[in-house]
This record gives sequence, C-alpha cells and structure tokens, in this order.
Amino acid sequence: MRQRPSPNHDERPAGQPIDILMLHYTGMPSAEASLARLCDPTAKVSAHYLIEEDGTVWQLVDEVRRAWHAGLGFWAGATDINARSIGIELQNPGHAFGYRKFPEAQMRALIGLAQGILRRHPIPASRVLGHSDTAPTRKDDPGELFDWQRLARAGIGLWPDDGPAADGDWQALLAQYGYDLRDPEAALRGFRRHFEPEALEKPASAETKRRISRLIAAAKA
Repeated sequence: MRQRPSPNHDERPAGQPIDILMLHYTGMPSAEASLARLCDPTAKVSAHYLIEEDGTVWQLVDEVRRAWHAGLGFWAGATDINARSIGIELQNPGHAFGYRKFPEAQMRALIGLAQGILRRHPIPASRVLGHSDTAPTRKDDPGELFDWQRLARAGIGLWPDDGPAADGDWQALLAQYGYDLRDPEAALRGFRRHFEPEALEKPASAETKRRISRLIAAAKA
C-alpha cells in the first residue's frame, strides 16, 4: 500500500462507531488527476483510500479520521455519513468521461482492502454501500457496471437471494432498507444501480420488490 496523505480530514465525533463502508468511482480521467484533487486543500474532498485500475492502493486518510467523501447524504436516518464511514475511491472515468467496467486487478485489490476493513470495524453487510445509495439525486457511482454480486460472494456486502417478496409497496420497502424516499424515483435508481442494474431505466416491478424484500430479510438474519 502506498501513502499520499491528504489534508482534507477532521476528527470523528466522540463515540461514533464506524458502521458504513462506502464505495465511489473517481469520475476523473486519470489516477494522478484524482489523487491531486483528493489531496488539494482547496477542493475540500478526500477519501480514506484510492485504488487504481492496475490494483495499486493508496491510503490518503487514516481510518480513525473523518474523510470528506460522502457530502450530503442519508442512510437509515443518518445524515452525517462521513462521520460513520470509511470511503474507498475506485479510479474510473465515470459517466462523464467514458464509464467502463472495473478491471480484474482493481477488483482483487478492492476485495483484499475491504476484507481488512471489515475485520477492523463492525460494519454490517447491509451497510456496505455505494455513493448512489446514500445520495441518489446527486450521484451515480460506482454505477451499474460495478460487480456488487462478486463482492457479496467474498463476504463484502449483501446480494438478494431467492425467495418471496414481503408485503408492502416498493417505496415502503426501500425506506425500510435505508433509502431516502424524499425523491422515490431517485431512490429507485440508486437501488437499481446497486442491486438491479439490468432494469435501471424501467418502472418498478415485482422483481424489484422481491429483491428489496430479500435484502431486508438478509439484513435481519
């Protein structure tokens, strides 16, 4: 692991547990440009780690500190996501600069890094999130090409299993899982970028409801 200290961090609130692992893409054309921005004091953004497409891992902020990666967000009633999370940036040009799949070397490095983080912190599987889960009106990352199912197979996060849907409409179920329902359609897109990417632009369906239901059941197990 390589070090590139960022000045953009502060203290976490006293007694605040780390209970969210958040994944992002950088949305910038190169890793060097991403590192420069995440370490620029005028930008006021950072993350704990950045992983290049070749698998190189950079640590920018110590895990005990609050990095500034989540901005305005919401998850299960919490709004200061930075205070309770560890943020990992994945180098990828993003939707603005030629969004593409995440290479094998990058995914292997991410799995190793995330497994270590989960050994150090009691982060529930249901709180391994993408930026688009907590800020669906503003953010699309890490996006519909990210392999969340592979991460779940490696013990990082959840993926919906087989089984029936629960009672209730899809909006109520999304809120129960943790999404911000002030903009239901945005919340649905955030959910689908993570858990139903093949239906990203389609209306909510019985399959959508089933997948949310299975996630809720898995989170309670």
